[in-house]
Amino acid sequence: MEFLPAKIFIFILVLTRVSAFFLAIPIFGSPSIPAQIRAAMVMILAIFFSIFLPVSPAMHDRPPIEMIIMISSEALIGLMMGLIVACVFCVIKIAGEMVEREMGLTLSEVLDPMTGESGQPVALLLEMFFILLFFSADGHLMFLRMMHKSFAIFTPGVLADVPAMTEAVLNATSVILIASLRLAAPMFGAFLLLTITLAVLARITPEMDILFISLPMKVALGFMMLAVAAPVINDFVAEFADWMAKLLPM
Repeated sequence: MEFLPAKIFIFILVLTRVSAFFLAIPIFGSPSIPAQIRAAMVMILAIFFSIFLPVSPAMHDRPPIEMIIMISSEALIGLMMGLIVACVFCVIKIAGEMVEREMGLTLSEVLDPMTGESGQPVALLLEMFFILLFFSADGHLMFLRMMHKSFAIFTPGVLADVPAMTEAVLNATSVILIASLRLAAPMFGAFLLLTITLAVLARITPEMDILFISLPMKVALGFMMLAVAAPVINDFVAEFADWMAKLLPM
């Protein structure tokens, strides 16, 4: 009879971690997905993972304060994992915003379907393209593998290693700018060559309105470089799993 309460408590711990993880990641945590679907998905995954976890009969026989701490620890683990995934997803969006500044489209805004807020069109275009490539490469299965591995490393009921998780999140945030610059570097080089060319034309033909012709040329060059950079984004999808393995403390 003691097995059932212990199994229920294990399910609560697993449900807390899975809910925190899917709440933080940018795809499944998007408000564009109905709350009923998200709740059903989290519930099904929690049931699936809790079935295969070992159960200690004395798991539920703990003081209430200790049980609250254990549940809070599971929420922290799931939230930290989700934040690391969100940081890697931000790389594409930040790189798009950098390119958009060079194109002169910083004042243009469109509705972001992922967050429901206004965003910049080029960054959203790159983000949506990356998400399509991510799902086509079975990226959703990678999330499930991450969650499964987390239960093997951080057993439910064991307090989270807060220093290690905090260090992982800080490392993920430091990687964002470096990876964004690496993705946007070829485009920056193309815009630099265009700027030098326009400067030379301005010296050769001073009567030419360089500002007038530079704006459409920058926009055209930006979209052309985005088309050329599509294979690079595909390679970034392949590196996504490696980045997760390096950043997560597993």
